[in-house]
Amino acid sequence: MSKQPHELLFGSFITPSANRVDQVVALTRLSEQAGLDIATFQDHPYQPRLLDSWTLISYLAAATSRIKLAPNVMNLPLRQPVVIARSTATLDLLSGGRVELALGAGGFWDAIEAVGGRRLTPGESVDALEEAITIIREIWDAGTRGAVRRDGNHYHVAGAKRGPAPAHDIGIWVGAYRPRILRLVGRVADGWLPSLPYIEGGLAGLAQASRHIDEGAEAAGRDPSSVRRLLNIGAPTAAGNPGVLGRSLTQWAEQLAEITLDHGVTGYILGGDDPTAIQQFGEEVAPQVRELVRKATT
Repeated sequence: MSKQPHELLFGSFITPSANRVDQVVALTRLSEQAGLDIATFQDHPYQPRLLDSWTLISYLAAATSRIKLAPNVMNLPLRQPVVIARSTATLDLLSGGRVELALGAGGFWDAIEAVGGRRLTPGESVDALEEAITIIREIWDAGTRGAVRRDGNHYHVAGAKRGPAPAHDIGIWVGAYRPRILRLVGRVADGWLPSLPYIEGGLAGLAQASRHIDEGAEAAGRDPSSVRRLLNIGAPTAAGNPGVLGRSLTQWAEQLAEITLDHGVTGYILGGDDPTAIQQFGEEVAPQVRELVRKATT
């Protein structure tokens, strides 16, 4: 089997609880100590029990030294694309290239509307996401002459200056499940970041969803393998929850390696706030998966 197009990536998905600030910081530091590559946080600006994810990520960038940080996923309907671009690039520069950007088109429309956001239909939200990704990339393109001008159906940018450029090529990953937005991922995004329990058919649905991404990439003249496939997963439980995988650390590693080899998934983000699970995932499971995939692809 040929070499995987992306390096394997392992991370944590920590609940940004406003009443457990010390725990959030401690679990992020533990993620770094355990050797994980990235720590991620849900973004629900309408939810008062959660910390604001962007403020949190900025603080954590100063509280860590190696691990990457990202929203999982950022609520686009409540965040303006030019501001997203400049905020992300700024933090990437300050952190030495340790920020990635995962975006969501929106879904909890009653809550979004309650805090001043505009309610969109599913189709409108996909169109808005594509416009936003285009604007974000153009703002980051500080080396191109001329201001950014976009007169879209959802975002109007009338001469925004470009820059700053981020410290590294930030990946734009999208949380997506339906065919139309999956094709958008293939057409314009750098990666796909769904949560396993929400994929129709679970693991069996990965292949079908991936085909939609491939279709979008091919229609845009892109190599489908250039689009990274990531997955939010849960830790093993004796109950065999469909959102999680194998029940022992070895079985867990073997199943993740199999998913990588069969479906091309190269990023695994562990949901939950169990410090033991986070440590085992980084110190025991991730190295096993890397070795299993290496042996199968060399």
